[in-house]
Amino acid sequence: MQKRLANWGNYPAIVSEESSFTQEDQLRRFIGENTHLIARGNGRCYGDASLGEHSISMLKYDKILDLDTDNGILETQAGVTLDQILDLIVPKGWFLPVTPGTKFITVGGAVASDVHGKNHHVEGAFSGHIIDMDVITGDATVTCCSPELHADLFWATCGGMGLTGVITRVKFRLKKISTAYIKQAQIKAKNLEEVIRLFEEYKHYTYSMAWIDCLQKGDSFGRSILIVGEHANPDELNARQQASPLKLTPKRKLAVPFNLPSFILNTLTVKAFNWLYYGKNIKREIHNVVPYEPFFYPLDAILHWNRGYGKAGFVQYQFVLPLEQKDGLVAILKRISDKGWGSFLAVLKVFGKQESLISFPMEGYTLALDFPVRKGLFAFLDELDEIVLQYGGRLYLSKDARMKQEVFWKSYPHAKRFAEIVARYNSGNRFISLQSERLSLTK
Repeated sequence: MQKRLANWGNYPAIVSEESSFTQEDQLRRFIGENTHLIARGNGRCYGDASLGEHSISMLKYDKILDLDTDNGILETQAGVTLDQILDLIVPKGWFLPVTPGTKFITVGGAVASDVHGKNHHVEGAFSGHIIDMDVITGDATVTCCSPELHADLFWATCGGMGLTGVITRVKFRLKKISTAYIKQAQIKAKNLEEVIRLFEEYKHYTYSMAWIDCLQKGDSFGRSILIVGEHANPDELNARQQASPLKLTPKRKLAVPFNLPSFILNTLTVKAFNWLYYGKNIKREIHNVVPYEPFFYPLDAILHWNRGYGKAGFVQYQFVLPLEQKDGLVAILKRISDKGWGSFLAVLKVFGKQESLISFPMEGYTLALDFPVRKGLFAFLDELDEIVLQYGGRLYLSKDARMKQEVFWKSYPHAKRFAEIVARYNSGNRFISLQSERLSLTK
């Protein structure tokens, strides 16, 4: 069935032939008979990594296969979404080992993007918690892989954007919790220098991130709010929460009903939002206990929030720079401030060490920014790419919609090895996306 598809940024949008399956033998037969395929989960990546001529929707491949509540091990089909998992495991005293900023992604998407969260500096990326998984490769066979078994396929699949094949099953470890709440602290930082110092001061916290005001200059350049947290213990809850420590009361969700006019997003509205957001914390430090959902997934409370960027859509620009390259972070934020193209969403996190084949994280600072698609945007982002390269960084493939191939090949040190493994398992070049063609990873 032909269908208009776009991922969360609504850019680019294409017409694709979409197919879905519930049985493995059907999927294997389809892969063996077709080319120019790419698997797609819930469409919550931002760019074009899961867009292609033929889309394999995994949303009907959504069964929970096994939950070991004694040892905290979950086995699922790849189309299961994180919100479905949370509804199952949180009341039983377990949580996801790693989660990105939305719970509306599939397990297969979490693997293909090797998602990270607020706890990377302590607990790494999603790939570090996988026990094993099944991948249907280009010859239509099912291969079980793990860090020990067919390790080349495993590591090329983690962060590999679906180019090694279709992930169908994943078994991974969970994290034990005693409540569904987070004990959090919010600390205001007057500038970038202070928030970097605060990251170091609060690095013992499992979860940390900072919101940054990208448009400030002078002494307030990079002013921020650092948010850190830990899973709360029962004795840290109030009496009402202690009555059902692993159960949350459903909250009513807001929704953006249609694409907003593009003129609403401008320098003045971003400045106003930043002023209000920074000013909402009257005290320098706020300590409280909150449900896990607003801590991990604040934007999930607003359905279709991507429509706020207008019909033309937006791109999320996320880069990472080595820990010692703080000057690169300053240079990029200064370029954004001078341009006046600030972002409502500007999230800074610190990554820990990670040795990987093609996954995004490296030890350092990562900043994610949203920019509405407009005239001159891609030329401006090309300028930022040059700074990222200059300081030894790279861009996140799961967020990318426009990076030039030379930037990719220069910034991912194991790109050639990754491409060789893809060629080995992607026989017949069956798995091809808009992104893989743009970056010359497939032909």
